[in-house]
Amino acid sequence: MTKEQILSAITEIGIVPVVRTSSAESAIKAIDAICRGGIRAAEITMTVPGALRALEKVADQFGDKLVLGAGTVLDTETARACMLAGAEFLVAPGLKLSVIEIAKRYSKVICPGALTPTEVLAAWEAGSDIVKIFPCGNVGGPKYIKALRGPFPHIEMIPTGGVNLETAGDFLKAGACAVAVGGELVDAKIIREGRYDVIEERARQYLAVIARARADMKTAA
Repeated sequence: MTKEQILSAITEIGIVPVVRTSSAESAIKAIDAICRGGIRAAEITMTVPGALRALEKVADQFGDKLVLGAGTVLDTETARACMLAGAEFLVAPGLKLSVIEIAKRYSKVICPGALTPTEVLAAWEAGSDIVKIFPCGNVGGPKYIKALRGPFPHIEMIPTGGVNLETAGDFLKAGACAVAVGGELVDAKIIREGRYDVIEERARQYLAVIARARADMKTAA
């Protein structure tokens, strides 16, 4: 997929599940459940033991059926390893310019973390494709996204933190191009119990919330 196709797919899907599990095997099973539920994007965080192996296996197993990302990418060495393992987009919790540069060099989508208006602008000026607003729930949630979109209508934003079934639609209506969801979708307790069917069902519920929010937005427009 080209960089433009990856960006367009993330925006169209509207949700990026953040898979942060205790093993590579459970990460792969969680992504399988997410896909069965209809969400065609996922991010495996580098905090997962054996994360690179999980990226490789998921990339092999799903190919073009899934837009695969790597999360918690903190340095250029990790960024390079993730891209070689099959990651199409990179996500970081903070703003590290060297990670943005290497992603741009290899034409991968880069989504660094930022919170303040100054950081958001710095991320965009450095060449970010999307800016991850983190931790968004702690500073006002959808209202904060709306406030940032005032001066920055040209910057695509994905909120992380505070996104759940009740708020996901509000984030989109506030101007987010998509939302990122972690434990509210890929719940550690559910994974320990092996109840991947619950993740599949939650994936369907999130897609329904996104579709409803977008329908409301069209009506309002």
